[in-house]
Amino acid sequence: MNPLPQPRIELSNGADYRENYANSVQVRASLWDFFLTFGLVNQTSPETVSISNFQGVYLSPQQAKALLNVLHQHVTQYESAFGELRLEQQPASGSVQ
Repeated sequence: MNPLPQPRIELSNGADYRENYANSVQVRASLWDFFLTFGLVNQTSPETVSISNFQGVYLSPQQAKALLNVLHQHVTQYESAFGELRLEQQPASGSVQ
């Protein structure tokens, strides 16, 4: 049995396409999807950190797993080139700061 040929993928940016920087990602999961909320962290004082969310993205569980695999591959390559990344300990809130 011959495998099906892979389709040619054409990428384009829609009229509403935007690029932003995020240093906060919050993740919620349900049976049907994952919801990623992107934002900017601003520490206004030693006691106060504010997060201004600007984008939420729903992903299917399959797409979330594909994203996990791609990110793992790219982070591994980055660490091979530039050294290990260390994360600060965060509360178990589902957020990465």
